[in-house]
Amino acid sequence: MSEIPEDLYYTKEHEWIKVDGDEVIIGITDHAQHALTDIVYIELPEVGQVMGEMDEFAIVESVKSASPIFAPLAGEITAVNDNLDDAPELMNSSPYGDGWIVKMKLDDASGVSSLMDASGYRAEIGE
Repeated sequence: MSEIPEDLYYTKEHEWIKVDGDEVIIGITDHAQHALTDIVYIELPEVGQVMGEMDEFAIVESVKSASPIFAPLAGEITAVNDNLDDAPELMNSSPYGDGWIVKMKLDDASGVSSLMDASGYRAEIGE
């Protein structure tokens, strides 16, 4: 059974979103990292890159496959987790902590309410 923290929001594409003031932190869920298996590389976006909702902003490569990561909401990338360049496996070992992918300033923070809460995500993945 996957770890699904109650204080986060989720997407059908298996990203998690944590609201942090006027920014959000985005990563992949425990369910996603289990499905990907051993993550070996991530292609990160540039700080300052402007993303539309559902724009692809990163590619995660595992021993099994390459998977796009999508912006759950529109906004600007304000930080990337450079630690993932040397240690992409942090997304496996700490998907909700040290394995975060980007921070983003949203164009419209009210859009967060359209995302799933923990119980909605549990239902989505059948747990």
